[in-house]
Amino acid sequence: MIRIRTFLAGSLALSLALAAPASAQQQQVTVTVRNLAPTNSISFAPTHLGFHRGVFDAFNDGQTPGAGIISVAEGGAGDVWQSDFALADPTAVRGTIGMALLPGQSRSQSFLVNSALNPFFSFASMVVPSNDFFVGNDNPQAFRLFDAMGNLLINRITQTSSQIWDAGSEAFSIAGAAFLVNGVNAVRTPQNGVVSFNFAELAGFNGEQTAANYAFDSQLTANQAVYQIDFVSSTVPEPSTVVLLASGLMTMALVVRRRRVRG
Repeated sequence: MIRIRTFLAGSLALSLALAAPASAQQQQVTVTVRNLAPTNSISFAPTHLGFHRGVFDAFNDGQTPGAGIISVAEGGAGDVWQSDFALADPTAVRGTIGMALLPGQSRSQSFLVNSALNPFFSFASMVVPSNDFFVGNDNPQAFRLFDAMGNLLINRITQTSSQIWDAGSEAFSIAGAAFLVNGVNAVRTPQNGVVSFNFAELAGFNGEQTAANYAFDSQLTANQAVYQIDFVSSTVPEPSTVVLLASGLMTMALVVRRRRVRG
């Protein structure tokens, strides 16, 4: 009997060890977005995000914006951004952390991610009030979240005012700015420019009433933290695999025991 127990214990340990790498790839990732801007300053539209293989390039500094990033920068809907993402990387885990994010607010959402398949992270969110401002990464491999073993490499991304992008697609206009009482997002004057950093122009909306019922006051200075993304990750066990292995070992034990009884 001692030999049987020793055999089973060793077999179970080996089986669990073999199953561990597969389990380590499945991660439950909680993403928390925070608006760090001063009171009455900028807000953010819903955050569009994705965990991926590092191939989805949403936009590039100094180049003409595509329809995908424009769908984020002009109104925040991001529908084209999402569809472009899905086309470029069908196995990516995509999502949206919804509702406007006012100064001081935070929101969280969890995602099930295969860290081996989708180790990179991308995001985009419109900055409001504006005509076409946003935050996001122009390098698809700028943020690698996981190493080869499924360990979290970074737990925070911070964006400053100097990292706010101007899509260059729509000219500055109070009448056409999103999030303003006196603005209508559908009113657009093409700018035909390129993507570039620009936060100073936001001061042009100072004093305007926002849809959140506060008078806008930019207050932004260079390199001031305005937006933060935090990550918490935990390995998701695969109970079906463990149960299957345990069941097989129990069957083996019964067979061995019966043979001993018969013998």
